Amino acid sequence: MTLKFARLGSAGNEQPVVIAPDADGSEKYFRLTSLTQDIDGGFLASGGIERTREALNTGKLPEISPEGLRVGAPVARPGAVVAIGLNYAAHAAESGVAAPEAPVVFLKPTNTIAGPFDAAPIPPSSEKYDWEVELAIVIGQEASYLSSVAAAEECIAGFAVANDLSERDYQIPGAAGQWTKGKSLPGSTPLGPWLVPASEVDPNNLRLRTLVNGDGRQDSVTSDMIFDPATIVHHLSQYMVLEPGDVVITGTPEGVAMSGRFPFIQPGDVVELEIEGLGRQRQEYFRAEIR
Repeated sequence: MTLKFARLGSAGNEQPVVIAPDADGSEKYFRLTSLTQDIDGGFLASGGIERTREALNTGKLPEISPEGLRVGAPVARPGAVVAIGLNYAAHAAESGVAAPEAPVVFLKPTNTIAGPFDAAPIPPSSEKYDWEVELAIVIGQEASYLSSVAAAEECIAGFAVANDLSERDYQIPGAAGQWTKGKSLPGSTPLGPWLVPASEVDPNNLRLRTLVNGDGRQDSVTSDMIFDPATIVHHLSQYMVLEPGDVVITGTPEGVAMSGRFPFIQPGDVVELEIEGLGRQRQEYFRAEIR
């Protein structure tokens, strides 16, 4: 039974649900509040996914209708959002740099997490706002000084779709060019729509796509990643503690606007991102105002 975990409701008031197939193949939504108040690190670390399976099998979860409910990020605000840069050789090449010999690591503020369908702000002075479809890892067990890649794999609770929105003028050129500045903007990490358990995903062979106003931009597979998800978690565990509920985004393939082949995001644009088996995001962009 393929499960999809989601959080539905207004921002800050999301309720945890699980989406499961019925006998006829149709999907039904079930409320999880009898098991947990949220889909967070505590839920994941305490065997929440397996407890959900058991509750579904015994008919203990009430069915709900998702009609009219906003879809939030599938995990509550994580303790950390860790990002990997230049993790596809073709993207490194279009960025004009050599493929890295070790993972390129940076952090994003956790307040950049947004719902997968929320309207997305372009910074007031931005002229080079860019999309990046990425496979997101959600951590399920503490990862610290792990001994092997196999041990790291056991720390992964599941996977989701992420968009690592990036302002290239803030990120790259000149003395002030810094990745943190270019990747920390409000709403710049849309996540979801679902969290799919790791046991139900082959993260090394998923198709990723991005469309802007219906036109294709990115189209690749995760098998082209330089460092696979378990290798990334093992590497990170040597330098930081990853806690349950933390999110690691694993880099983007070629096809970003920074390549020079496409225009950057403009107000009114619609960007859609999808990863095979993990669902599709859709953001409509607007110009944020100076307050």
